[in-house]
Amino acid sequence: MWLRQTLRQTWPAAATIFLLGCTAALADTDADRLRDALRTSTQQLRALEDQRAAVQAKLADAERDKAAMKAQLDQARADLKQAEKQRRDLVEEFNQRLAERDDTLSKWKSAYEDAATVARSKDAERAKFESEATNYKATTKSCVAKNAQLMKVGRELLRRYEALTIGDMVVAREPLLQARRVEIQNLLQDYQDKLLDQKATQ
Repeated sequence: MWLRQTLRQTWPAAATIFLLGCTAALADTDADRLRDALRTSTQQLRALEDQRAAVQAKLADAERDKAAMKAQLDQARADLKQAEKQRRDLVEEFNQRLAERDDTLSKWKSAYEDAATVARSKDAERAKFESEATNYKATTKSCVAKNAQLMKVGRELLRRYEALTIGDMVVAREPLLQARRVEIQNLLQDYQDKLLDQKATQ
């Protein structure tokens, strides 16, 4: 009885202690689980923060690379623009020099054609003058020869005139026979023919 009574009195306390013990055990298990979960979460959080820091570092590197690439691209564009301007300037200068060369070549060609025309004209004049000089030389030579013949005929006439006597003049005017007159006329005709043969022609 005493035992029953004791059990009755202690049973609720024992049950409470048991329940508290079970609850404590359960609480310890939950706390451990929560601690483990917290530890795991903390580790995951640290890993995520490490990953976030690494990603931010990579992002910063990427931003720097992007800024460097943009600066290089801007420089390349500026260099390309400068190169294009230089190319245009060089093309313009080349075209200008080409136009000047064409103009100079045209002037030289015109001057050459003028000089060739003058040279042809001078050659034609020279050929004409040479031909005229040759003709003048031949004409002069012919005139000199004819002049010599005329001098010969003139001297012969003078010699005959000097040898003329009064008797020859009377016979030449003799009206009856006129034989001597015909002879003198024939002689005059021969001299006239000789003079005409020596007449200079152009």
